[in-house]
Amino acid sequence: MKGSIRSTRGDLVARILQTSWRDTPEASVCVSLTELDEVTPLLYDSGAAGLGWWRVRQTDLRDSSSGELLHQAFRLQTLYANIQLTKVQKIIRLLRFASVEPILIKGWAIARCYPHLGLRPSGDIDLFVRPKDYPLAQTVVKSENARDCWVDLHSRIFELADRHADDLFCRSKLALCADENVRVLSAEDHFALLAVHLLKHGAWRPLWLCDLGLLLESMSDGFNWELCLGKSKRRANWILSAIGLAQVLVGAQVKNEEIAARARQIPGWLAPAVLRQWEAPFNFVHESRPLMAGYLRQPAAFLREIPNRWPDPIVSTVNLRGKFNNFPRLAYQIGQMAAQTASFLWRLPRIS
Repeated sequence: MKGSIRSTRGDLVARILQTSWRDTPEASVCVSLTELDEVTPLLYDSGAAGLGWWRVRQTDLRDSSSGELLHQAFRLQTLYANIQLTKVQKIIRLLRFASVEPILIKGWAIARCYPHLGLRPSGDIDLFVRPKDYPLAQTVVKSENARDCWVDLHSRIFELADRHADDLFCRSKLALCADENVRVLSAEDHFALLAVHLLKHGAWRPLWLCDLGLLLESMSDGFNWELCLGKSKRRANWILSAIGLAQVLVGAQVKNEEIAARARQIPGWLAPAVLRQWEAPFNFVHESRPLMAGYLRQPAAFLREIPNRWPDPIVSTVNLRGKFNNFPRLAYQIGQMAAQTASFLWRLPRIS
């Protein structure tokens, strides 16, 4: 990787999460107690507290106040994970009763691969259905019986837009969730989805890189990289860039030497951009900020707020269908800002 990564709170997050997805992570943790105290809130905010505990649990840091806080988070995530199992079972059964077969994506589909369910929190239950089944599936998930399941239903997946729904279903497989067989994506499609999803959202959650590290180190020798990377050179570039980030930032090992070498050629600006996100993860979530419409009657405040909305270079690259290379990101960011401004102006009559 070209360029250097300065030591920041984001770098501390990366150091703590090195190999944290393994059943037995690396024994040494290159952070002090003071640094752990500083970074623990960031692990909480980004959903990586369980992994933080897994990393320090066999070190002297486990008995610190921050170590105990991470341990409590791990216990809580374990409790929620078991509750989530019952929700997943319930919604799958309701959909199948209505003759709709869904594919579970993200969430439990990746959490099940970790050595302990408490390591990987899940939020909504993301389900993919064939476009023809979407209206009926929507009726099911909005029904009274499913009101406690918090489903995010998809008939199209941006991350897999280069793949046909029938092919995704044909390659899918069944995985046991308690006593219910749940359909999940093939290993190749699943990895592609998670890699592009990471970049689509600016890689603001370090947890997502740990997901990739876990899958990279546990994939079988028969894993089809040609299928995973797909036919689009642009999307292959995105997936390889995500792999490169997993190698550089969290120490993921790639079994395929050719893929490992190609993935290491990420541009010098990319890893530092991710670490900046990790320093203040919720700053990336624009929904947490006041709507721009709230500043319309305050011109000075409106102008001051514009730099805070300046587009992330990673998200801008994906949204404008660019490639991750060493060229400056300014053109992408300007294009993204123009798109955001146009969207804001279009919605303005409805807001004001």
